[in-house]
Amino acid sequence: MHNGFLRVASCAPQVRVADVDYNLSQISAHIDELLNRNVELAVFPEMSLTGYTCADLFHNRTLIDAARRALVVLKDRSRNWPMCVVVGLPVEHNGAMYNCAAVIRAGHVHLVAKTYVPNYNEFYERRWWRPLPSCMSMRVALDGDTEVTMCNESIFEWAGARVGVEICEDLWVPVPPSCRLAMAGAQVVVNLSASDDLIGKYDYLRKLISQQSARCLCAYAYAGAGWGESSTDLVFDGKAIIAENGSILASSKRWDPADNTVVADVDIEALERDRMHMTTFADCAEREGADVISVSHVGSSGCADRGDDTSLLRYIDPHPFVPSDASAKEERCDEILNIQVAGLAKRLDAIGCRTLVVGISGGLDSTLALLVAVRTFDRLGLDRKGIVGITMPGFGTTDRTHNNAASLMEELGVTAMEIPIGPAVTQHFSDIGQDPSVHDVTYENCQARERTQILMDMSNRLGGIVLGTGDLSELALGWATYNGDHMSMYGVNAGVPKTLVKHLVDYYAHQPSTSDSVRSLLLDIIDTPISPELVPAAADGEILQKTEDLVGPYELHDFYLYYMLRYGFTPERIYFLARHAFTQEQYDDATLRKWLDTFMKRFFQQQFKRSCLPDGPKVGSVCLSPRGDWRMPSDASSNMWRK
Repeated sequence: MHNGFLRVASCAPQVRVADVDYNLSQISAHIDELLNRNVELAVFPEMSLTGYTCADLFHNRTLIDAARRALVVLKDRSRNWPMCVVVGLPVEHNGAMYNCAAVIRAGHVHLVAKTYVPNYNEFYERRWWRPLPSCMSMRVALDGDTEVTMCNESIFEWAGARVGVEICEDLWVPVPPSCRLAMAGAQVVVNLSASDDLIGKYDYLRKLISQQSARCLCAYAYAGAGWGESSTDLVFDGKAIIAENGSILASSKRWDPADNTVVADVDIEALERDRMHMTTFADCAEREGADVISVSHVGSSGCADRGDDTSLLRYIDPHPFVPSDASAKEERCDEILNIQVAGLAKRLDAIGCRTLVVGISGGLDSTLALLVAVRTFDRLGLDRKGIVGITMPGFGTTDRTHNNAASLMEELGVTAMEIPIGPAVTQHFSDIGQDPSVHDVTYENCQARERTQILMDMSNRLGGIVLGTGDLSELALGWATYNGDHMSMYGVNAGVPKTLVKHLVDYYAHQPSTSDSVRSLLLDIIDTPISPELVPAAADGEILQKTEDLVGPYELHDFYLYYMLRYGFTPERIYFLARHAFTQEQYDDATLRKWLDTFMKRFFQQQFKRSCLPDGPKVGSVCLSPRGDWRMPSDASSNMWRK
């Protein structure tokens, strides 16, 4: 395991029925290839040494002995492998035959017998195999005086990861063995399978594998019997699938003998964090008595030496909050808007309120809040005039944002007001002795607090509530004026990260019900640089104060935020992932480190702002509500994280 990732392979090589020598050569060739790719765990199909469709030949001494000899060959060769390999074969013991998986590493072999032996429809395995009683373990002769252990519930530790084994039908029963194996500590489950292909079965199987990996909070590597199996009554396509916690990481192309191996790096550290965080996982393990399952070391427990290889065989999305698939992104945006609308609608209904006051700046966040407010009023059957949008131009307001704010309110049919803050803030500067020519934090925050005071007082006068506009990313960085834009009576964007805000606005813009004029305004707002507009603009009216120049790119901060909160990763690991997610042309190493340090510093320093946040709806797995997902002392030290 390297950097918390275990490199896993699922292989479905071509077979010849009952030709053990050929099958051994195919497996050996795959192993050589996988060793060159620094694979640490490889799984092959059920009965991969003999072929699954040997039928009554499984009771023939020639086949039984050939399979045993092939296993001995693999055992001896494995002394030089920095890899654990799992293959399938028939095993005889005390006059009975068992369908087994052989776990092979560093000259050691452990046998795992199939727990559930099917005998229905096209399966009549009980004609040949005996199921091993639950939790039974026995010693089986392998070669001369050599004996190995055979069991049906055991966990094997290798390269810092723990691996459980099940065989084909074991996955399809109401409570698969992988459930107990995972609860007993297995982070990876391998399945040696020989499931034939029928109409619709593949999609069902993918869902089954994905769901089992999610339920067990594990990685799941599935290898299905492939080309060469007998077509007397059944057909096999050679499926190779690797899943992790509900997501398919890799799968082979069906019906293609040349595409029969998939390799992926599974995130053991992320799985362990989720198990630790989901307290009911350990509760369930205790209730089910999973702690009785033994853990065996497979050879040495060290990691394979990859030398200078720091590659990662999985895609790290640079924008983890934003689906890359267009249809998934549209579905995500629709769901988030509905969550926001449902939360706001409930709040208005609960307090009997029919008036919303919201500050409209012409920026993305206030635009999204306004769109949510409009949808909410439409859903409740309320007059949009009950939404009071107030634009409050100050010293840094540009014509572009001011005109977009005013035009958007007009086009959406809400009550629009304009209250310039310049005179009031200038008087306040005089009252507190602030030099207006000094554009420091006081200069900026006076404007933000004046705007909040106007919104709060107007809500009192109109009998409404103030709708907050700040987003999740700003809350993480503390990029909000305390008791200024930091405060509201309901923060509708509190669970939405900055990288997703523009996609929500764009989604709204392209709805069939959105007029051309509103669409044009929304698209221009999306293209406007992100800025609090608290310092004067350039002589040509362009925005000078750009947020990302000051605190760093939001796409980086959202990446850091996701892995800091969702998985609790160390800064070292977040940096490692960022280097794989972003190219050096986008951000070189020094830039990644600089903004990661900024993120850690601000995240810790600004907790006091998050400790007193107003209510707001949770929309995703990352949330900073002090009443829900995130509780942290405001005076915690960031020293260890920044080091």
